[in-house]
Amino acid sequence: MKKLYWRPRGISRSVLVLIAIISLLGLAAVELLGTRKKQPYFVEKFQAAQIALEGMEMIKADRQARGASFDPDLDPAQSGLIGEAMSSITTVTGKLAAKQTSINPNFAAVILDMLTQAGVKSGDTVAIGFSGSFPALNICVHAAVRAIEVKPIIISSISASQFGANDPYFPWIDMERVLNEHNKDAFPYRTIAASLGGVDDRALGMSKEGRQMLITATERNQIPLIRPKDFKDSIDQHMATYAQRARTKPIKAYINVGGGTISVGTAVGKRMFESGLNLRKQPGVQYVDSVMARFIEQGVPVIHLSRIEQMALRYGLPLQPTSIPTPGSGSVFYRKEYNFWLAVSMLLTILVSLYAFVRTGAGSRLFQINARSKSDMVHEPMV
Repeated sequence: MKKLYWRPRGISRSVLVLIAIISLLGLAAVELLGTRKKQPYFVEKFQAAQIALEGMEMIKADRQARGASFDPDLDPAQSGLIGEAMSSITTVTGKLAAKQTSINPNFAAVILDMLTQAGVKSGDTVAIGFSGSFPALNICVHAAVRAIEVKPIIISSISASQFGANDPYFPWIDMERVLNEHNKDAFPYRTIAASLGGVDDRALGMSKEGRQMLITATERNQIPLIRPKDFKDSIDQHMATYAQRARTKPIKAYINVGGGTISVGTAVGKRMFESGLNLRKQPGVQYVDSVMARFIEQGVPVIHLSRIEQMALRYGLPLQPTSIPTPGSGSVFYRKEYNFWLAVSMLLTILVSLYAFVRTGAGSRLFQINARSKSDMVHEPMV
């Protein structure tokens, strides 16, 4: 027991300092000599991020051509993808920081990473629920499914929360059309059906003028409008549309963007899904009815693009960037890996040093400490 709680007087502070220096040098060596390892699907991820960047630049150029200007306080990256605080097609409040953080083409690589983790492969069919609240993320989803040549079935909610695609004359489905018209190879897919969004997916509480502008947007884009009787009917129509378009092909994943109640559920339902990839139903959980809940009940993986700041930190992406980040950044592309054998050798070096300098008295001899008699080598309590 004395060996555990007592030490001899003869241990020099210089020895302890030396051991500390050896430990710090070992830690520095392990940290500095680590390697950056490319992550799986690196090429496809980089391609997806490049497509997303091209899409963001197209929307910015189109809006500038329409005479739009971008408030530097709301849109510090000058992306053209941050909307107004309020408009006639705005549904609910939105978190500006989350919208600003979403302006990053590398989210396309994050989405592609989740798709591959869910087992989605080239040629597979996926269902997508877009919201006007996060147009930048919608672009990233387009880019991800294009990069791995997945076949999407897209239903879009046209209205938007604050700071989303809430320009009454240029909502999300107009943005999507612009992408398709400017580069059909990069953006070959279009929304096949749309809903008004908002309360009960019928834009309840919105002004008559706002609702009409949403309807007019579907007409000029020639997109069928889902007109539900109530909340459940909207979910039923969404699921029927996905099944009809998929035909006999299985839907391998569902991607939701934002917090639309039809896709996610009520406030209680939103807390039942993790931000990001949800591979399977949580045991013992009774899900609130929604499109996501019905897919997860069927065993279809769900990618839930919400709580964007949390997701950005998880993948090493910046919060509220002041310029649009370049493709290829973030841990989704590279991860730091430590040299295992170097770490083991450094640990052994520290252990050997402790034994040699402390237990054998080599440290005392090294620093020429005067030898003491056995009678003087009494033990003192560690404090």
